[in-house]
Amino acid sequence: MKHVPFASIKRLPFVLDVLGLWLMMLLGVGLLVLLVASVAAAQPAPGPQPRTMNLSQAIELALLQSSVAKQAVTNRETSYWQYRSFRADYKPQLALEGTLPNYSRTITPVTQPDGTTDFRYIRINNSYLASTVTQGIGLTGGKVSIGSNLQRFDNFEGNQRLYNSNPVAIGIAQPIAGFNALSWNKRIEPLRYEESQRQYVEDRETIARRVTEYYFDVLLQQVNANVARQNLHASEEMLRMGRERHRLGRLSENDLLLLELNLLNAQQAEVQASIDAQNAAVDFKGYTGLTIDPATALDVPAATPRLDVVPEVALAQARQYRREALMYQRRLLEADRNVAQAKGTTGFQASLTASFGLTSSGDQFRTSYINPNDQQQLRLGFTMPIVDWGKTRAVVKTAEISRQQVQRTVEQEQMTFEQSVLNQAAQLGALHQQLALAARADSLSQRRYAIARATYQVGRISLTDLNIAQSEKDRAKRAYIAALRASWVAYYQLRTLTLYDFERQQPLLVAAQ
Repeated sequence: MKHVPFASIKRLPFVLDVLGLWLMMLLGVGLLVLLVASVAAAQPAPGPQPRTMNLSQAIELALLQSSVAKQAVTNRETSYWQYRSFRADYKPQLALEGTLPNYSRTITPVTQPDGTTDFRYIRINNSYLASTVTQGIGLTGGKVSIGSNLQRFDNFEGNQRLYNSNPVAIGIAQPIAGFNALSWNKRIEPLRYEESQRQYVEDRETIARRVTEYYFDVLLQQVNANVARQNLHASEEMLRMGRERHRLGRLSENDLLLLELNLLNAQQAEVQASIDAQNAAVDFKGYTGLTIDPATALDVPAATPRLDVVPEVALAQARQYRREALMYQRRLLEADRNVAQAKGTTGFQASLTASFGLTSSGDQFRTSYINPNDQQQLRLGFTMPIVDWGKTRAVVKTAEISRQQVQRTVEQEQMTFEQSVLNQAAQLGALHQQLALAARADSLSQRRYAIARATYQVGRISLTDLNIAQSEKDRAKRAYIAALRASWVAYYQLRTLTLYDFERQQPLLVAAQ
C-alpha cells in the first residue's frame, strides 16, 4: 500500500470546499439562465406590422406625430403664454432692486472752495436696496407705485457710516392726452388669444384635409398598380390562348402581334405604376411622417356621409366659429390703435408725476427710521412742437390712410371668404351625386369587361373591342377614385371653413376641448 503524505491529507478538506463552491456557482448560473429563458418565453411575441391602413388611421396618426401637427400645438402654446404675459400687465408687480455692495477704492478729483482741484484717496461703499409695488391703470394709462428704500454710505478712511431711508413712498405717473397702450391692448389681446384657439382647430382640420389628399394620391397609384398587374395577368393569359389559336389557324398573325404588344404595354404600365406608387408614398411620408411599406395596402374609404347642408346655414356657422370674424375685428382695432398712437405720440404731449412719502437719516440703522420727515414732489412736464414743417399732420394722415386701406381689404377678404363657404356648401351635394354615378360606372365597366373577355375567348368579338372594354374599365376605376377623393376633400374642406361638424351637429371647438 502506497503511503499518502500527511500534508496531502490535511489539504483535502480545502479542496473539497473549493469544489463545493464551484458546484454551487454553476448551479446558480444554470438556475439564472433557466429563469431568464422562462421570462423571455412568457413575453408575448411582437405582433406583425399592420398590412393595411385606412383614412381614419392615417389622419389620427398624422395629428399625433406629424411635424405640422406639432407646429400647430407649438403655436397654440405660444399664444397662450403671450396672453398670460398680457394679463400680467394688469396685475400688481412686486420688484426688489439694489446694489450690494458698491465698493470703491481709488483716487478722485475733489473741487476745493477756492476753485482748484485736489486729488484725494478715497475708500467708500455706497449700497442701496429698494422694494416697489407698481400697478398699471388701464383706464388712464398711468401707473401707481408704493415703495420703500434704504441707502447706506461707508467712508472707511474716516470711519464714517450714514443711513438714509424712505420707509414709504407713494407715487403716480400719468400721461396727459397721450397714447394709452394698456387700454388698447385690453381690447385687442383677448381677440388675438381667442383667434389663436380657433386657429388651432382650423390647423387640425387643414391637416386632416391635406392628409386626405395625400392618402388618395397614394391610393390612386396603388389602384393603378393593381390594375396594371391584373391587366398583365390577363394579357399573359390572352397571349397564351392566342398562340394556341394561331397554331390552329384560328387567329391571324396581326392579332397575335397585337396581343404581344398588349403584353409589353402591360409590363411597362406595371413598372411605371410601381414607381408612381413609391413617389406618392414619399410625398405622403414627407407631410405626415408615416412610412408606407410597399406591402401595406391602403383601404378604399366608403362614401362620405350624405349631408344636406344649406349654404346659408353653413355661412352662419362660419361667421360664429371661424377665426375670420375675430381677425377682421382685431385688424380694424389695430388700425384704430395705430391712428391713436400717431396722435398720442406727436404734437402736444404732457405728463404729470406726483409722489408723497417719508424720509429720514442717521448714523445707525435704527435711528434712520425715527422721526421721519415727509417729502412731496409734483412735476408737470410737456413738449409742444412749434415748427415741425407738417410732420405731425403727415404722421397722423399716414395712419388714417392705412386704416382706410385695412377697412377696404377686410371688406374684400370677408366677401371672398363668405363666397367660398357658400360655394363649398352648395357643391357638397353635387359631389356626392357625382360619386354615386362614378361608382355605378365603375361597376358597369367591370361587368362589361368580364363579358367582353369571355366573348373574345369564344371568338365572337375582335381584339380591338376587348382593348376598348379594358381601357374603359381602367378609366372608370380611376374616375371612381378621383370622385371619392373630391368628395372626401370637400367634406373636410367644409369642416375647415365652418369649424362645424354637420354630421354630429356640434362645433369643432367643443370637440377639440
